[in-house]
Amino acid sequence: MANTSRPVRRTALLASAAALLGLVGACGSESSTSTAPRPTQAPRTTTPDPGAATGAATPPAATAAPSDTAGSASASARTDGRCRTGELRAEVGRVDPGAGQRNFPIVLTNTSDRTCTVHGYPGAAFVDASGGQLGPDPVRAPSSPGTVTLAPGKSAWAGLSFSSPQISGARTATPAALLVTPPDEHAPIRVAWTAGEVPVGGDESSVKVTALEPGTGP
Repeated sequence: MANTSRPVRRTALLASAAALLGLVGACGSESSTSTAPRPTQAPRTTTPDPGAATGAATPPAATAAPSDTAGSASASARTDGRCRTGELRAEVGRVDPGAGQRNFPIVLTNTSDRTCTVHGYPGAAFVDASGGQLGPDPVRAPSSPGTVTLAPGKSAWAGLSFSSPQISGARTATPAALLVTPPDEHAPIRVAWTAGEVPVGGDESSVKVTALEPGTGP
């Protein structure tokens, strides 16, 4: 009787070997699949926050333009200064006689292009043709001096008075001019004197002057 067990065993071994090879192949295929590169993930996009800084410089807040103080200061300087001698014209007005007195207005007029002020008493002195003073300085009459503002072309006046020499008996002289000095100034204005003799000595020789006030006289 023939022995059939060997071929069967060989067949079984071959089948087992084939199965083992299949298993190994399957493992190799799975390994190669696992090492394949994964698809790259698309980058995330974000919507910018409207409140976030964008990097652009924020324009500074508008700054108010400075007020034009230079013009105000200039205007103030032109309207708040003492009248200088060179800005004034002096005149002696018409005589106003009364009760043995001779009264004259001394008028100062602003000839400049700015507004200025005068305050107090003007200086006054009678002089001869050579400039020598005749008689003493006038006496200031009691009053309450105030500041007078003179716009261009405007005037202030002070009264000059003395007793009539024909009545007083004072020694007299006939001046060539009256020197008028504006308040707080040193340079006088020479005004021709055409009103005759004035007292220059004796008990009744006093000449009086009043403080300046607006206008050109009574």
